[in-house]
This record gives sequence, C-alpha cells and structure tokens, in this order.
Amino acid sequence: MNHRSVKKLAISGVFCALAVAGSMFFTFPVLGSKCAPVQHMVNILCAVFLGPWYGLGTAFAASLLRNLFGWGSLLAFPGSMCGALLCGLIWRKTENLPATLIAEVLGTGVVGGLAAYPLAVAFMGQSAAGIAFTAYVVPFLISTVAGSILAGALVFALQKSGVLKSMRASLQP
Repeated sequence: MNHRSVKKLAISGVFCALAVAGSMFFTFPVLGSKCAPVQHMVNILCAVFLGPWYGLGTAFAASLLRNLFGWGSLLAFPGSMCGALLCGLIWRKTENLPATLIAEVLGTGVVGGLAAYPLAVAFMGQSAAGIAFTAYVVPFLISTVAGSILAGALVFALQKSGVLKSMRASLQP
C-alpha cells in the first residue's frame, strides 16, 4: 500500500467512527426510521476528501457497526450507501458543493428511501400492505437534509478559508 492509500484508509476510519459516535448521540426516530444526520454529514465529507468508493465503504462500515451496537436498523444500509455513492460521484465529476449536497439528499432521501422498502418487507417483518412504497422517503429526507446542512456549512467554511484545497491536495496522488 502506498502512503496516500494508508492516509485515506485512516481518514475513512475516523469518518466511520464519527458517524457511529454521532448516531449514538444525535439520532431521532421518525416514522419507524432512526434518523442519523451525522451519517449524512460524513457521506459528504467522504465525497469531498476521499471519493465515492471510500465513501461507499465508510457508509457500509458505519451502518454495520451501528447495527451491531444496536444503534441503527437495516434501513441504514440503503440510505447511507446510496447517498454516499451518489454524492461522491457528483463531487468527483463537478467539484460543486451545492450539486453534491443535492446528490446526497436525492441519493439518501429518494433512492435510499425507496430501496429501504423491500428490505423492510423482506427482513424486518413489515407487511407489504402495512407500509407504503414511499414510507421511508420522508424520514430519510429529514435526516439527510439536516446532515447536508451541517456538511455544507463545514465544507463551505473550509473552501472559503482555502484549507479545503490544501487538505485535498495532501490526499491526491
């Protein structure tokens, strides 16, 4: 492994720890979903600093740990992973913060919310007749909008101060 890969892996671990710890302190229930806005903030930070694949891996690891500790549900997987991948791909293509924030909201809120439905039916004992296909979109949107606002403010401040450029440069090949 080269030096930059080790550095990215270490930063990914820190972001994963932040998402897991954040879900312990800043989680709130909405319509059967455990909303964790810190996870969505981490998705955007991973997109900006590490790229889509590290973001996807970090979201998976954080969701797995949150479930193992009993602080999350199976619905954490589609929500966080869809958002992380989409916002990572958009950041890589555009390096545009508003577009990346919107991608996180759409990836988690809409794509992840819709992907949660079959998981809930198949693995959580939810009756298909008992929940609407779009039942998880609203809680996922609430969570991801809150996290995206936090991340947007942080990344904007880092961009404005010039720190973001130097931090990203230290991670580039």
